[in-house]
Amino acid sequence: MHSLLLLINKVLEKLLIFIMATIVITVTWQVFSRFILQSPSSFTEELARFLLIWIGILGAAYAYRTKAHLGLDLFVEKMQPVRQKVARIFIEVVVMAFAGSVMVYGGLSLVMLAVELKQTSATLGLNMGLVYSVIPISGVLILLYGLDNLIQLNSSTAVEV
Repeated sequence: MHSLLLLINKVLEKLLIFIMATIVITVTWQVFSRFILQSPSSFTEELARFLLIWIGILGAAYAYRTKAHLGLDLFVEKMQPVRQKVARIFIEVVVMAFAGSVMVYGGLSLVMLAVELKQTSATLGLNMGLVYSVIPISGVLILLYGLDNLIQLNSSTAVEV
């Protein structure tokens, strides 16, 4: 499972890099067309908004994997080693419950509703289910990363995360 997660992580890194480059190009074109050409591009604002959504939500999964997310572990660090491990396991379970219920289940419900209602974006004409699909995708990634974190916590004798 660990090698699969390494592959997923590499793909996620490359995807985030690609999306970041795309949003930079899109916004640069928007500024250029608006101020230099005096004819603003009609699709760039919407595309930049959708790319920002994908960067933010996929970036949250990536940050969770790399432990770069915001966390206040002041109290956990002051605990005894055994209690630290229990607290870290509890935290992983809570994060996985949130990802499973809100992001995967709720996100899939949102995607299916958008597809069923044939909701499309104004300028690009994209089905909004495609835009919203990043929520359950990121939720599944967080679930996988959380499961791997739990396995590492249970298999290690050290308390370090």
